[in-house]
Amino acid sequence: MEEIITLDYGSGGKKTSRLIEEMIVPQLDNPALRALGDGAVVNGSEKLCFSTDSFVVDPLFFPGGDIGKLSVCGTVNDIAMCGGIPKYLSCAFIIEEGFRLSELQRVIDSIRKAAQEAGVQVVTGDTKVVEKGRGDGIYINTAGIGFLKHPGLGPENIKEGDAVIVSGTVGDHGTAVMLARSGMMQGDIKSDCAALNRMADKILSLDAGIRVLRDPTRGGLATTLNEFTEGRELGIEIEDGLIPVNPAVRAACDMLGLDPLYCANEGKLIAVVPEENADKVIKAMQEFPEGKDAALIGRVTAGYPGKLTMKTAFGGARILQKLTGAQLPRIC
Repeated sequence: MEEIITLDYGSGGKKTSRLIEEMIVPQLDNPALRALGDGAVVNGSEKLCFSTDSFVVDPLFFPGGDIGKLSVCGTVNDIAMCGGIPKYLSCAFIIEEGFRLSELQRVIDSIRKAAQEAGVQVVTGDTKVVEKGRGDGIYINTAGIGFLKHPGLGPENIKEGDAVIVSGTVGDHGTAVMLARSGMMQGDIKSDCAALNRMADKILSLDAGIRVLRDPTRGGLATTLNEFTEGRELGIEIEDGLIPVNPAVRAACDMLGLDPLYCANEGKLIAVVPEENADKVIKAMQEFPEGKDAALIGRVTAGYPGKLTMKTAFGGARILQKLTGAQLPRIC
């Protein structure tokens, strides 16, 4: 019979120690974590970037990723979008009684691989077990610390005429998770879940005057761009025909009644840059697998201040609002 998580694993006793010392530490091993303290002492910097995020995705495993990979990439990307170099993560598990140890091992292995690929260390953490029926398998919280390398990023920096760039096809993650949840055919639709810190550092090191970076996760591309323009005297106009969307994702969204512009992404970034530097930034993005489909999709404009508009294929324009309600709950 396959071994499962019981409440004993959250008691702080022998089974808790076994879980941590035999399953978690060997996978994520480093000197700071090995000390098994409630906190970690690490090398610092004058300016730090700090982020925390919780992950409750359903299902836990989906094409292109799983909750473990997502928990690392999500926090790493948040730090990278601040202009930081991610260095250290904490990782806290809330595990439901009855969760299979084999699945927990799979999640931890995914965390290890994602952390290695991103160049970060998991240096502290926590494990709790809740009664069966109260945890939906496993929830993960990760917090991250990075060193600020590229200060001064923010939507307040955008100027009229700036180029708006997205690093690849939009809506992949939300669509993949929704299809996996429904049991429908996946085809070639996979989550874009990936760490973006190396690509972000590359383009920020170009001296290209990048105004702001953001990863369009929940709420998707349209909601994130609305956040750039809210309450400002400038707007953003994007063009429908320029936005990269995987044809399979577009077809699946049509079938499900979704809009890929509002579907979550977990491996894409938006950059607003001076028009004259747009080509340089796009070419740098395209050096990375995560940026191979990078494209210029629009510009900052004085028309429609505070609004996001999209030029349609028919030559008209429509206003894109922020997402209202939960188009896709539990996607990260």
